[in-house]
Amino acid sequence: MDKALLEINGLECVRGDKQLFSDLSFSLAAGSLLHVHGPNGSGKTTLLRAIAGLVLPENGEIRWNGEATEKQKDDFNCELLYLGHHYGLKFELTGYENLKVFANLSGAEISEQEVEAALTRFGLAHCVELPVKVLSQGQKRRVALARLLLQRSKLWILDEPFVALDTAAVELLLGVIKAHVADDGMVILTTHQEVAIDAGQLQHLHLGQQPSGSVAAH
Repeated sequence: MDKALLEINGLECVRGDKQLFSDLSFSLAAGSLLHVHGPNGSGKTTLLRAIAGLVLPENGEIRWNGEATEKQKDDFNCELLYLGHHYGLKFELTGYENLKVFANLSGAEISEQEVEAALTRFGLAHCVELPVKVLSQGQKRRVALARLLLQRSKLWILDEPFVALDTAAVELLLGVIKAHVADDGMVILTTHQEVAIDAGQLQHLHLGQQPSGSVAAH
């Protein structure tokens, strides 16, 4: 079995006075995809945000390459790309300008041609110079997703990435995810949509069950 890069040990998360899950443990190796399932309120988004370091768990530890992520925040952040429910875009900027900002923040050296190629692949060639605020919801989502083609992060954490996408864009995103996993990348995602996800070492995590979370490999 491949060595685990990401290890979740005894994780407990609480929202308000409600315990979402406790004693949650699993691990992921390179070339793995984890599909997180569960009803609304079961803690899917909280789990993803905890792994990304955006919320603090009540208990437990998150380790990357054998070391707690809280002790190597900068190094871990360089290996991480998180896309949440919100687009994370500056609406007054163009799609091109937003992607350049993301690249600069991640420390990646991205050329103008690479940015334009990423937007073109997501069907946004005609939107390069338009401010994001005038784009449709699906186009905004695709601008955000174009980051996946530009940042060399090992671990992608994607919360509902298929929302607002048409059929062609869903198929494109599935191809991008499969290619990343095939290249020894790692993906953790949630989705309420019926999407045929099959990439690498596929695992399913079910929240909102007893015990608090169960992981199954497929």
